[in-house]
Amino acid sequence: MNYTSIKDIDSLSKWVKSAIKIKSNPLKNKKLGKNKTLGMLFFNPSLRTRLSTQKAALNLGMNVMVMNFTNEGWTLEFEDGAVMNQGASEHIKEAAEVVSQYCDIIAVRAFAGLVDKEKDNAETVMAGFLKYATVPIVNMEGCTGHPLQALADAITMEEHKTAHKPKVVLSWAPHPKALPQAVANSFVEMMQLQDADFVITHPEGYELNPEITKNSIIEYDQNKAFENADFIYTKNWSNYNDYGKITNSDPSWTVTAEKMALTNSAKFMHCLPVRRNVIVADEVIDSENSIVIEQANNRTYAVQLVLQKILIPLAPKGGIKTKKSKKKK
Repeated sequence: MNYTSIKDIDSLSKWVKSAIKIKSNPLKNKKLGKNKTLGMLFFNPSLRTRLSTQKAALNLGMNVMVMNFTNEGWTLEFEDGAVMNQGASEHIKEAAEVVSQYCDIIAVRAFAGLVDKEKDNAETVMAGFLKYATVPIVNMEGCTGHPLQALADAITMEEHKTAHKPKVVLSWAPHPKALPQAVANSFVEMMQLQDADFVITHPEGYELNPEITKNSIIEYDQNKAFENADFIYTKNWSNYNDYGKITNSDPSWTVTAEKMALTNSAKFMHCLPVRRNVIVADEVIDSENSIVIEQANNRTYAVQLVLQKILIPLAPKGGIKTKKSKKKK
């Protein structure tokens, strides 16, 4: 089993319930990962993803190895048939197979370059490991998706669920740097599995990949989108059509207390890190309705569930606790 997309979840509601159960007793299956190793490969920086994934693996008794390709390791070549007489020193074919000999699960983090849309959509790094590794692969954020974050978001929303069908808004906000669409994409895909009134709001021209948003409602008036919302999930992404460009930095899209007043006392969500007073005003992120810290905490239980699902088929008998059968008298 690999976990590289929200589409790898067979039942979101069951997965969320399982993750919440894990959260109530995270060390219950400490023996499950005994003598198993998780290899974490970072082609981009991380805080929550690295620490939550490492903690989840330790909760399951796994060994953990971490490698940062930003300043360690050889530059990898991913193109088949490449004549390697330039910068790359090692091909993914050898690298993936070698790492597979050291690890039982490989987790990869590789952002979009935001220069070549076709290359990013092909998920060059993730696809290379999926093709040549001989062990399961976990996506710690790729070019087009962040399924671990989206699963943590679903867990958090379940813990704050409303008595009625919720209205959930994904809102674009300005940012000084060009950011990928990965978090937004996976959140959209996750919400498409939910029974909710879901709205995406952003400036005209900032549409996400239509193959992902599909029939999701898009509202270009942020104030209108916020009306009566129960959850506001805010995230910046760079232009998808004028790929990787910042074509709008309108500060009026910053989430403020005035805008949150239009909602149904909505919970404020963000994946972090967040640029205060650019993405969101201090009075919003510091308010009682901000659940960003809870989101970050739930990253551990999202990835622990994923690792557990991968490990169970690999575990020897007795590796995971199950209900004891009644002995015959």
